Amino acid sequence: MIVADTNLIAYLVLPGERTGAAEAVLRADPVWAAPTLWRSELRNVLATYVRTGALALGDALSMAEPAEALMAGREFSVPTEPVLALAFSSGGAAYDCEFVVLARELAVRLVTADAWLLEAFPDTAVTPERFAKG
Repeated sequence: MIVADTNLIAYLVLPGERTGAAEAVLRADPVWAAPTLWRSELRNVLATYVRTGALALGDALSMAEPAEALMAGREFSVPTEPVLALAFSSGGAAYDCEFVVLARELAVRLVTADAWLLEAFPDTAVTPERFAKG
């Protein structure tokens, strides 16, 4: 099991230059978990694509379905206290810290391409490319 950040999930369902890396992570470990926040973040990404004309609404809805199926049953509510403590101590955003706290609670890696998360939490966060290589 891994904790997948929202960008990794988006890379998987939105074809692009990082899709191959996301698919390699899925092959290496098909059990992905995330804080419930991931849904809102992915919806925002898809809404942005629709708003800019990069996707039709129907296509965005079609892309959300496999992401929701992949994450079904592995969406977690993250307790406020450790999230706020980590956000304060790291200087990071609370929504980013939700992913770190969940990964630590589950004792798994957070797979992300977010440079800040990778630098701030090298004990927890790893790039998709590095994770897929084992």
